[in-house]
Amino acid sequence: MVQAAKKSDLYTYRITWSEEDKEYVGLCAEFPSLSWLADTKEEALRGINAVVTDVISDMETNGETPPEPLSLKHYSGKFLVRVPPDVHRKLAIEAAESQVSFNRYINARLSAECK
Repeated sequence: MVQAAKKSDLYTYRITWSEEDKEYVGLCAEFPSLSWLADTKEEALRGINAVVTDVISDMETNGETPPEPLSLKHYSGKFLVRVPPDVHRKLAIEAAESQVSFNRYINARLSAECK
């Protein structure tokens, strides 16, 4: 039987190493001011999840609305980015030289950066 996810499990977590602290740091994208330090990745994830659970509970107790989890948001695949004219020109030239549309060129560049 699949257990229903608790609210805090729907949020976006990242575990990273802190050279300064010599520990793993648990982070939550929707709650950027929160973090949790631990000796292992697993402890860091459990710790930040527990903190987020407590914060959600406190917010709801005080009549506040927790942020919407990124996992539940709908993304259209469209966004507007403003760049300086010289950057726009340079990218348009690169797209033309690659013999692809500007949109396809930008999509490829962004996709390569997100891997």
